[in-house]
Amino acid sequence: ICGIQHLERAGNRLTLFDSLYFCIVTFSTVGFGDVTPKIWPSKLLVVIMICVALVVLPIQFEQLAYLWMERQKSGGNYSRYRAQTEKHVVLCVSSLKIDLLMDFLNEFYAHPRLQDYYVVILCPTEMDAQVRRVLQIPMWSQRVIYLQGSALKDQDLLRAKMDDAEACFILSSRCEVDRTAADHQTILRAWAVKDFAPNCPLYVQILKPENKFHIKFADHVVCEEEFKYAMLALNCICPATSTLITLLVHTSRGHTAPWEAFRQLTGTKQTLNRETQQSPEQWQKMYGRCSGNEVYHINLEESTFFAEYEGKSFTYASFHAHKKFGVCLIGVRKEDTKNILLNPGPRYIMSSTDICFYINITKEENSAFQKQEKHRKKHESKLSYHGASRLPVHSIIASMGTVAIDLQDTGCRVPSGASLALPAEGGKEGRRPSIAPVLEVADSSSLPTCDLLSDQSEDETTPSDEVSAGLEYAKGYPPYSPYIGSSPTFCHLLHEKVPFCCLRLDKGCQHNYYEDAKAYGFKNKLIIVAAETAGNGLYNFIVPLRAYYRPNKELNPIVLLLDNPPDMHFLDAICWFPMVYYMVGSIDNLDDLLRCGVTFAANMVVVDKESTMSAEEDYMADAKTIVNVQTLFRLFSSLSIITELTHPANMRFMQFRAKDCYSLALSKLEKKEREKGSNLAFMFRLPFAAGRVFSISMLDTLLYQSFVKDYMISITRLLLGLDTTPGSGFLCSMKITEEDLWIRTYARLYQKLCSSTGDIPIGVYRTESQKLTTSESQISISVEEWEDTKDTKEQFSCRGNHRNSTSSDQSDHPLLRRKSMQWARRLSRRAPRHSAKTAEKINQQRMNLYRRSERQELAELVKNRMKHLGLSPAGYDEMNDHQNTLSYILINPSPDTRLELNDIVYLIRPDPLTYVPNAAPSRKDSFCNTVGQDTREETQL
Repeated sequence: ICGIQHLERAGNRLTLFDSLYFCIVTFSTVGFGDVTPKIWPSKLLVVIMICVALVVLPIQFEQLAYLWMERQKSGGNYSRYRAQTEKHVVLCVSSLKIDLLMDFLNEFYAHPRLQDYYVVILCPTEMDAQVRRVLQIPMWSQRVIYLQGSALKDQDLLRAKMDDAEACFILSSRCEVDRTAADHQTILRAWAVKDFAPNCPLYVQILKPENKFHIKFADHVVCEEEFKYAMLALNCICPATSTLITLLVHTSRGHTAPWEAFRQLTGTKQTLNRETQQSPEQWQKMYGRCSGNEVYHINLEESTFFAEYEGKSFTYASFHAHKKFGVCLIGVRKEDTKNILLNPGPRYIMSSTDICFYINITKEENSAFQKQEKHRKKHESKLSYHGASRLPVHSIIASMGTVAIDLQDTGCRVPSGASLALPAEGGKEGRRPSIAPVLEVADSSSLPTCDLLSDQSEDETTPSDEVSAGLEYAKGYPPYSPYIGSSPTFCHLLHEKVPFCCLRLDKGCQHNYYEDAKAYGFKNKLIIVAAETAGNGLYNFIVPLRAYYRPNKELNPIVLLLDNPPDMHFLDAICWFPMVYYMVGSIDNLDDLLRCGVTFAANMVVVDKESTMSAEEDYMADAKTIVNVQTLFRLFSSLSIITELTHPANMRFMQFRAKDCYSLALSKLEKKEREKGSNLAFMFRLPFAAGRVFSISMLDTLLYQSFVKDYMISITRLLLGLDTTPGSGFLCSMKITEEDLWIRTYARLYQKLCSSTGDIPIGVYRTESQKLTTSESQISISVEEWEDTKDTKEQFSCRGNHRNSTSSDQSDHPLLRRKSMQWARRLSRRAPRHSAKTAEKINQQRMNLYRRSERQELAELVKNRMKHLGLSPAGYDEMNDHQNTLSYILINPSPDTRLELNDIVYLIRPDPLTYVPNAAPSRKDSFCNTVGQDTREETQL
């Protein structure tokens, strides 16, 4: 305005009011023309102002309109007409973070039938800038409605049309310093919603287990501390259980699954999912492909997979369904009951009304098997059968109870029993040993009653010692629970509770004089749990490790390393369990770690501290935990450390190496996955794939997925041992040894387990070498001339075996080895003149020497502290470094997957109490001992 008025002094001499009038008429695009600029400077100014206005004004108007609409939404109502014609769910939170919002939206809208649902967010605070930017995206702006209000006010619940909602999700604020207060707010919200809309299904997330009984009326409840501690406990005996459960409860990309199922049906080699086609590593391809497996359900009589197994045993149906369709049947539910049975065993007979639960890439309704089955039925209807010789091949196999893999052995097979013994060694070379068939109906004489109820592994070695050790423990239900609502679990217990003074590991008392873990002389390695306080949820860490089906000789001592002393109620609950101790200390203190026995511990579990969960910068909440774990990793490199983090994005800092090219490549892969919209962009991170890191926010999807799969919470609780249903199996593992490699493939292992022990395998945990680097104690200098050779064959082999060292390549070429020796002699005579590549390699070798000396320095530090504390440094293995291995999970791998040495197979083992004879008074005198004989945890093949 002032510019026009100033420039027009040489022209029309406009007043300030005329300039204002001209600008308003011009920018409103009216343009009367009664006032116009006369000279060229003012005309140029008008042109510039119009160009700027065309860019700036629409953006400003859009922002104003959006703010007005959001204000209307926050203080407005969700339309009653829309609520009655469209489906919507309500999300109640105390504060909305961007990570929580995106996890909910990605998981909720991952299901095809939920695409038409609306999400109404009811939050008492205004949304922050990040949430506002996300909700401006057209994909979410049309589906998500943000209402500012409180769930405790009926007016706000009426605005959200809670009485017409399909479901209400009530989430706790886990980043609060006072988690008990956060639970109290969640409880009041649940009560208010139940009072206002009694018929609305409630999905509630609670933090502490002692508050769970207040919301028993809710349809689905997930208690964070219960799931967290149970999962961390199973991680110690079944490696990477947290990764296994996380992958099962996340929804995979369904658009590639039908093609995957079709490839399995046709018997050809499996293709890769689109998110893993660009993976350069073979382990990433296998791991990414198997990560798409989820749990689905279907009625038996409506299923193509399982309909033909009506009247057959559960193990028979599970094995043959896996052999024919590649699906893993893990459990059933009868029509007249709500209890799910995981692997009920060979005695369970399948019924037409049973609901089957199975693991597969995609559910049966979306797979290519439906069309293939219709085509097969039409083809079969045109044929007339006369005897078994005219049956299809798979029908003949199913009726005989054998597998297609062993067809070449059917003519000369010697029937074997129900044991997992090795076959006779006198067979012909190159011929696979036969495996006993899986029976359609279990033979009571072949059921492994004695093997399951009596631990023969204990009886075979030093019977007198084992009998005396067995009399030390009883089996029964814990007499005291620290909170209301805990599921009773049959456990190993002491005949008399231990005095509280004896639970203290580092201080002697009148009953014993031990002051450190070494003095106790434990036969098994320790499991150490580092936590801030002994909360009631920590009770769920002890119970799975003391369950009755764990053998006596495999019970690991448990040491609780607590920052604050536990209260008497917690000590009263744990004093009945054998070999459970506590110690007041911190992982920050090296002396505390050495006293609690870290040098001979099997696992170190670091639990996220409540006091550090909230920080001014959100992702800095894990800073102290990450640095402490990194210190542990440097001091005790052979120690298996399992860490809980607040934010999953911070797992990239676990076992951080700044100059590790392999980790940097995985970081780039994670960024690509995030750009493609993956729900688990961090799944290829080595700590997550190996089960070394866990975040409870990964299980948020368990509550969201239960809206579509109402059975997921029950199945997860059974797998983790939080619930024990009579007749339902439990999760355990077995290790593949050299004696077991004769089985060769996963399909043959499946048959062997089903025909002998009734176990159902669901996956494999595999560890392989990451790099075969040259030993750091030996220096090998490669020749630049070899780097410059352009032999295509050698380039191909080097690309295929990228882990081989250059020294091994030179050993195959005498000329190169001779050149290397000559070059090394010249190097000793005169000053070296290296190129950039050679200098870089020499610097890398110097770094290797530096790393070695650094580890020796750390080892000396630890040994000196142990000597100062009066501890023997003999158990400290400073040079055992596991940095050159990587581990990953294969969930329900293909039947032709080859077994490798040291593979750990996840098993769902039948409940041993199912096979207890009705009358067996001669075996044991007491009921606890009758049902309490140990089952074998590791199956010997």
